[in-house]
Amino acid sequence: MCSDGFSGQQRLPLVEEQLGKLMTDDPSVIGNCLAKFEDVVHLDQMSVFQRIEILNKCFSNETVEEIIDSLESETAKTADAWCISTLKRLTEVSPLSLKVSLRSIREGRNQTLDQCIIREYRMTLQAFFGHITRDYCEGVRARMLDKDHSPKWDPPSLEHVTNDMVDEYFSPLTAIEPDLELPIQQRKPFAIGKH
Repeated sequence: MCSDGFSGQQRLPLVEEQLGKLMTDDPSVIGNCLAKFEDVVHLDQMSVFQRIEILNKCFSNETVEEIIDSLESETAKTADAWCISTLKRLTEVSPLSLKVSLRSIREGRNQTLDQCIIREYRMTLQAFFGHITRDYCEGVRARMLDKDHSPKWDPPSLEHVTNDMVDEYFSPLTAIEPDLELPIQQRKPFAIGKH
């Protein structure tokens, strides 16, 4: 509950109304308008935002291997619960998916929304088709079907993941399953203050 007696959900129409009255797309004016509706949030001690320095230090590394090494080093120094659980999770998941995910995040920083959607579509279909690896099916088997939580990843470790495998996830699809074509031409331009 907010200090004015309204929950965030209840204030959305008011926020929308105030934004609709603006006759500018100036980010500072929009930011000032939104600031009137903000609440002070007290972060939980386990929140990743309490560890932003560690997060930046570890995850700014170039490779998954370097990220894991950095997390291991941080865990050894601090015994931080978040570092321990994050490191544990990274060592449990598919090594190939870690490298594909890191590349996707890094590429996405410099792409438009349309490019990101097309990239994610390709990656998803590559995972479903299983031409590169059957890790998606193996993950479902281990977690949902057999519930043994012991997936047998292929490749089994980060050092066995090749650049060619990762590249394949980002390659254009085949004629059988063509790339996603977004209806870009049909979009109407966004106009502030018009509904």
